[in-house]
Amino acid sequence: MDIKQLKFLIALDETRHFGQAAARCHVTQPTLSMRLRNLEEELGLELVRRGQRFEGFTEAGQRVLVWAHSLLAAQDGLYAEAAACRGQLVGTLRLGVVPLAGFDPMRLIALFADAHPGLRFQLFALSSEQILERLGRSQLDLGISYLERLDREHFSSLELAETRMGLLHDRRHFTFTSPSLSWDAVAALPLGLLSSGMHFRQSIDHALRSRGLAPQPRLESDAVHQLLQATSAGLCCAVIPLDSGLDGLSADLALTPIDDAHTLAPLGLILRRSVPRSALAEACFDEARRLLTETR
Repeated sequence: MDIKQLKFLIALDETRHFGQAAARCHVTQPTLSMRLRNLEEELGLELVRRGQRFEGFTEAGQRVLVWAHSLLAAQDGLYAEAAACRGQLVGTLRLGVVPLAGFDPMRLIALFADAHPGLRFQLFALSSEQILERLGRSQLDLGISYLERLDREHFSSLELAETRMGLLHDRRHFTFTSPSLSWDAVAALPLGLLSSGMHFRQSIDHALRSRGLAPQPRLESDAVHQLLQATSAGLCCAVIPLDSGLDGLSADLALTPIDDAHTLAPLGLILRRSVPRSALAEACFDEARRLLTETR
């Protein structure tokens, strides 16, 4: 067994396609298939269900995948630890962020990039549950998510901000003269909202229901860029965090605060407590703590 076989297995899990997994790993599809069969023979297990195409993983394959992720994370952590011993911070920081986070993650990314030019970054838009799951499986280094019901025994957290809400609109299609809006005024507008079930959407629904309001959204999506496209097209207005940075993406977009509008739980930066965890994750967590101390 070698580390490349585990990388092939993870690439197949992420792409769900033999050809795409091979292309990602810069090998031919026959090479990838052969190396995975060699891994199965060595372990004495069938890991992949094969037919005309990739059909998924067996139960044993799912269990082996967990170990594969842990071993690759440990390898990355080893390289990052060695670099840290040399006084360097290198590697790839994997950051999971909930959609419409009330804290602009680029503030942290810019801080890390300026201080450590050798760093690379991977950002993933995920639900709160997915972020905690991937942190636990060493598939993420840090997460920006809501702290409601966070298991403090297994995760450390750094509160970032109370997420306050505003109404994003395009000045070419909607005009508001007041400095802030009531929920009653918001409910009367064509709204674009995140899909139900997401924490930010749950906070919006709670605010509306508590006031006896039940608007029907014109558009729902689990992708933030689609909400921005619909807003720019004048199809709707979107309820978003005030400090997300999204209103600065276009000169035509404006963000008006909504009275008494905030999420049900604060937003925080989350780090897994259990080892192994990378020197990279710990260093970035500590630098984020310093940033927030300086800016508060």
